[in-house]
Amino acid sequence: MGNIDVAFSSLTKTDDLSGLSCRNPIFDSYLRDRAGQDMRRRAATVVLLRKHDSEDIIGYYTIGSFGIALTGLPEAQRKRLPRYPVVPTVLVGRLALDHRYEGMGNGQLLLVDALERAARLDVAVRGVVVDAIDENAVGFYKQFGFIRPEIDPGRLILPIETFLNAGG
Repeated sequence: MGNIDVAFSSLTKTDDLSGLSCRNPIFDSYLRDRAGQDMRRRAATVVLLRKHDSEDIIGYYTIGSFGIALTGLPEAQRKRLPRYPVVPTVLVGRLALDHRYEGMGNGQLLLVDALERAARLDVAVRGVVVDAIDENAVGFYKQFGFIRPEIDPGRLILPIETFLNAGG
């Protein structure tokens, strides 16, 4: 990430979101128009990455609880699980960077922070699910070991033990 010190924090009412500019305007508009509402309604937690001691937002991700159908997991995963119809997971629904901070490892910082939060939860979680907005995002997630479930190719999943076994 170079020489920039960074800090993570949850979105607050006082955060200035006007400076964020992602390559995909969907991420900008979500953060400005819906993220606060999602936080208030406890639909998602929005985590900001910013320069340390600065209001400058580098990127953000959303994280919340989710369930994935047992049938959507690879056979090797299904064999080790009880036969419940839904498996508990964590959803990283959005992960976005300001275009000025791309190519510096910030996407990885955001993803690793989300994975670490999921691993620290004091509830049972089988994996982390991500929404991939396009094939570039799919490629990004696959390099960290995410796999596509059979029933929903727009989402990818990383078994939590994969992250933990990798030293997460």
